[in-house]
Amino acid sequence: MQEKPRGGLFSRLSKTRENLTSGLSGLFGRGVKLDESLYEEIEDQLIMADLGVEPAQRICNALRDRSKIEKPESAEALLAILTEQISAILEPVEQAMDTGQQQPYVILMVGVNGVGKTTTIAKLARRLRDEGKSVMLAAGDTFRAAAIEQLQTWGTRLSIPVIAQQHGSDAAAVAFDAYQAAKSRNIDVLLIDTAGRQHTHGDLMEQLAKMARVLQKADPELPHEVMLTVDAATGQNALSQIEHFKTIIGVSSLSVTKLDGTAKGGIIVAIAEKFGLPIRFIGVGESMDDLRPFVARDFARALLPEKLGDK
Repeated sequence: MQEKPRGGLFSRLSKTRENLTSGLSGLFGRGVKLDESLYEEIEDQLIMADLGVEPAQRICNALRDRSKIEKPESAEALLAILTEQISAILEPVEQAMDTGQQQPYVILMVGVNGVGKTTTIAKLARRLRDEGKSVMLAAGDTFRAAAIEQLQTWGTRLSIPVIAQQHGSDAAAVAFDAYQAAKSRNIDVLLIDTAGRQHTHGDLMEQLAKMARVLQKADPELPHEVMLTVDAATGQNALSQIEHFKTIIGVSSLSVTKLDGTAKGGIIVAIAEKFGLPIRFIGVGESMDDLRPFVARDFARALLPEKLGDK
């Protein structure tokens, strides 16, 4: 049996796993009885853990089919099948970021207020730098002077250049100038910060579209990636955020933050099922090393216990 990622992702997803475990323990407390009521209860528990209705139905339908063939005789055997079914949903969105396609590779970072977007940018910049890539940051959140200062502080800490203008400047102009600077300096990756905005604010969302249009005047392929940061703790609301941003700016990838502090980590399964967008990274803590590439199998194994009572 493959070792669980204890001390790592397994421990960071404890709140979600304990939420699921408490519900599943009651179902399997008197042994496994493979009847329709059991499958319905499992489906309910998965939905309550924010996996979403459609993923829960899909998982339980597969569980029914496999159980007829394999006839699991223990709760652990049934949990192992559950893990495999969750992995099957997540595997298509496990796609590593390839920044070697273009130089500079331009990533527009977007998200609503408070999701940890700027911190995610800093962690991603550090990761790319440590991989040997040259990185530049652009302070495209010109609505808040504090946001510009925050990104400049990160740039100083990481020894990464930051392109910024004064508070209130045109964010699209900052993005355009940063691209020109990155191109002239042969930078590998340009990360462009944007103002946090609620997905329901149409005028602010349109400003994101403007940033993309202005960048495309320099190169029609820009930005190469639009990465949306969502907070796992928002649960099902994350789905509406993705839908709105996808409509306005054409989201091409996701980072999901704050998974360590919520019992709603199952939302990643709902996101994968509904959108199929690559999940590049997950945030599982405060340290710089806690932004990790998304690995479907590891996530599925950390989401569920291998045996009941194992938290």
